[in-house]
Amino acid sequence: MLTATTLERIFTFRDKEIDIKLADPSPSFSPEAVLNFYAQTYPILTTASIEGPVINDDAVQYKFVSQIGTKG
Repeated sequence: MLTATTLERIFTFRDKEIDIKLADPSPSFSPEAVLNFYAQTYPILTTASIEGPVINDDAVQYKFVSQIGTKG
């Protein structure tokens, strides 16, 4: 018998060489809505892009990558 389960979503970003893990504010939010939600707390995310999803360890992982401080 097959059982369907919802995978946990994990959102991460890197700030000053520190990886920060963010909780999922709502499963109904799209990854873009989560990014906008956290941009109010972490201004570095206002120019970030989204990488993923990558499924790893029974979780769906998204990475917010800031464009500030990069050239080209």
